[in-house]
Amino acid sequence: MKSIFQFLVLIFSITLAAQDPTGSKVTQQAIEQRGAMKQASLVKNLTFTSIGPTVMSGRVADVAVNPNNVTEFYVGYASGGLWYTNNNGTSFTPVLDSAPTQNIGDIAVDWNTGTIWVGTGEKNSSRSSYAGIGVLKSTDSGETWEHVGLSDAHHVSRILINPNNAEEVIVGVIGHLYSSNSERGVFKTVDGGKTWVKSLFINNETGIIDVAFAPENFNIMYAASWERARKAWNFDGDGKHSAIYKSTDAGSSWVKIGVKSGFPVGNGVGRIGLAVYNEDTVYALHDSQFRRPKEIDEKQSNVLTKEDFKTMSATDLLEIADKKLNTYLKNNGFQEKYRAENVKQMVRVGAVKPIDLAKYLEDANSMLFDTQVIGAEVFKTIDGGASWKKTHAHFLDGVYSSYGYYFGEIRVDPRDENGIYVLGVPIIKSKDGGASFTSISKENVHSDHQALWVNPKKSGHLLSGNDGGLNLSYDDGQNWIKLNDPAVGQFYSVYADNQENYKVYGGLQDNGVWVADNDAKINKGWQQSGQNPYESIMGGDGMQVQVDDRNPNIVYTGYQFGNYYRIDRAGGTQEYIQPKHILGENPYRFNWQTPIHLSKHNQDILYLGGNKVHRSLNRGNDWETISGDLTTGGKKGNVAYGTLTSISESPFQFGLLYAGSDDGYIHVSKNGGGTWTRISDALPENLWVSRVVASKFKKERVYATLNGYRFDDFTPYIYVSEDYGQTWRNLGNALPAAAVNVLKEDSENENLLFVGTDNGLYTSLNLGNSWELFSNNFPNVAVHDLVIQPKAKELIVATHGRSLYKANIAPLQKMTKSVLSTSTHVFAIAAVRKNSSWGRSWSPWRKASTPEIKIPFYSKTDTKVAIGIYLGDLKVNAISIAANSGFNEAIFDVSFSEKGKKAFEKANKKSDLKAAKNGVFYLVKGKYTVKTSFSESEFEIK
Repeated sequence: MKSIFQFLVLIFSITLAAQDPTGSKVTQQAIEQRGAMKQASLVKNLTFTSIGPTVMSGRVADVAVNPNNVTEFYVGYASGGLWYTNNNGTSFTPVLDSAPTQNIGDIAVDWNTGTIWVGTGEKNSSRSSYAGIGVLKSTDSGETWEHVGLSDAHHVSRILINPNNAEEVIVGVIGHLYSSNSERGVFKTVDGGKTWVKSLFINNETGIIDVAFAPENFNIMYAASWERARKAWNFDGDGKHSAIYKSTDAGSSWVKIGVKSGFPVGNGVGRIGLAVYNEDTVYALHDSQFRRPKEIDEKQSNVLTKEDFKTMSATDLLEIADKKLNTYLKNNGFQEKYRAENVKQMVRVGAVKPIDLAKYLEDANSMLFDTQVIGAEVFKTIDGGASWKKTHAHFLDGVYSSYGYYFGEIRVDPRDENGIYVLGVPIIKSKDGGASFTSISKENVHSDHQALWVNPKKSGHLLSGNDGGLNLSYDDGQNWIKLNDPAVGQFYSVYADNQENYKVYGGLQDNGVWVADNDAKINKGWQQSGQNPYESIMGGDGMQVQVDDRNPNIVYTGYQFGNYYRIDRAGGTQEYIQPKHILGENPYRFNWQTPIHLSKHNQDILYLGGNKVHRSLNRGNDWETISGDLTTGGKKGNVAYGTLTSISESPFQFGLLYAGSDDGYIHVSKNGGGTWTRISDALPENLWVSRVVASKFKKERVYATLNGYRFDDFTPYIYVSEDYGQTWRNLGNALPAAAVNVLKEDSENENLLFVGTDNGLYTSLNLGNSWELFSNNFPNVAVHDLVIQPKAKELIVATHGRSLYKANIAPLQKMTKSVLSTSTHVFAIAAVRKNSSWGRSWSPWRKASTPEIKIPFYSKTDTKVAIGIYLGDLKVNAISIAANSGFNEAIFDVSFSEKGKKAFEKANKKSDLKAAKNGVFYLVKGKYTVKTSFSESEFEIK
């Protein structure tokens, strides 16, 4: 009876509504919990190594440059932290890694005192614009950080410091992205962040996207409000509450710019960016979501468009000339079987309707670009906002397209009232006050511009931040230098092939798919050789990768919305392999991150998920649909929704398949897609299924992770089932609040799990009953994907903000229950090859090459551990280390101690030990034993 009651309580607890936004108190508790876990973690000493790439960067949120020394500046990356340079971008140092988040909306620096302010939470409103924790402040150049308030802001747009009083600071807050909240608007402090006053508030759905002050008078300010509402299925980035406000008392009070000022008003007003030249002269960049007027083409083009078919009758279609219809079909990529003659026959018998020839082309990607809105437009006032005039007569085509919510920055040259810069897909400039524009994007400048600094003392000196990193120009954009030194890529996915020296593949936000050897050297050497170790193999937003185990040159990958290819890297060819719906059938819905899965049972078999599961038996050449719609059916909106997000096939049985969707459904098929059963009814509803994983250790076991990011719900939802999903057990209760993106089983130890969240990486040594936090050279960053290379015993981590990391997890694989109960345990130690270069330097001006051996061991408690190195019975050296409870690593320099050398020479009188050039006596070839009080292991010098 008791067990039945416990089961009912469990079922009730995991079926509760899961769409309430996470409160700021829970977020603060999560920060404290993470801090405690970091100190107590059994794996806090496991080292992670950044493996790049640096050649392709991530999205820049803001830059702050010292006006008195322009070679010194900070760069804030949207999800990659804050970086500092004092050598004009030749190198950078991360300064936010000790903080609880790496997500940045804006930065400001008081260069007189060195005080840094960071508004956390990206200002953009994209699919991966991560929330922050309010405002952080550092008075010691980033060594330590203090949280100074606005915990529930989520997304901060702007920070202004009074140049005459560093204690007086203005903060613009956009607020929650996926939910309503009241902590948004303009906030002001006059005591350095100890207290705040909300001086401008519109409503719970409207925040402040920009604030700017007159350079000569901090009292005169302008602020832009933005009404926006993002859901998993729709983004509405405009509204009647989007407007411009003015303050004449340093942000203490605000007045809305009048409705008859000439600046747009109404429901089509979108994001607004501001550039203040002086008290009276201001530029405003407006993302107008008002529809463009329909142009009347007097010539009435003879070319068919999809719009023609939306209102066409069957009779009208049958009268179209075959040649004209075929031109439409061919130009729009219809399959070969759809040509004029057979399409007309399908219409005659009623199998399809004319409108189907339009619907056939409409998917989430095309709909994104089809919407004809006015887009970017620039307005100017010369009377302090009393009146505004549009500066240009023509449309600024190509600057925004229909997704201006992603941009919105404008700058004016402080030395030239008519010199302005508009940031969008390209970066364009005007020297006549916005009447005309020219592009200053160049071949080494990435698209999608987010930040720009214009030197106030020297016109033409620019620092631009975009989705591909940072660029510097001294000639007003005629030429640019790329400053991509930090590894701050925003990865969606990672894959490791099965070669001996395996390759790592990864898909990046807006930066395609890249590949490199796992041991590639990430330094500036490639600038000398001309060959970066990372190679780009796909453009767009890089997505998932699968590699044929039989032939590592056959790679399956693609870009957003299910646009996948089969690439033959040896032959230099690629084939487009996306499944296509039948004419008359509703178009398939593909997720931004469409899942693919190459069967381990037969490497010719590929699965791909739209809203249905598709299977190819011949490497993507042909497809069969093996399920119905496995989602709730989608929702009306402008974001693809009702799509599959995860596919997994059991290694125990071909055709034992699992599929998860972005609207909370998980299905299982035990017969290769013949029938499907929904197994998610007992789980929280409507959440994004970030992973469903068929276990490699038990056929009946399956894992599921759900992600509430798109509801501002940061609860860690992790579940396991031991019966194909009929019942579930919650594994996430012990984790701090952070949405879960990925779960990975170990390749050898069934009790060892890895989980990546929106704010860090965890492992469990006991099948999810408790969790340990990784932190050694690994910041609090979003983790999107994980892969384990089983031969190398290495974990590769795809972060969305700090590129790729890897770590050797062989010791963790051996941290079994019995090992954890011992006082100390020394794990396997890698062999090392004797080298004549030990102790030598190839230049008298460089340090000598010195070897080292890493001795991994476990300690049950915090204690000092003595480690002896033995050659047979001879003790040749000894080291001591202050060990922490859990995993530790001692570094041994492979040398004789003085005492060990004498013992060795006494036992080997014919030996002729010679010191290396650096004076160190290194161990001879042989097998050595490493001993502690309770354990021992071996290593070999070959």
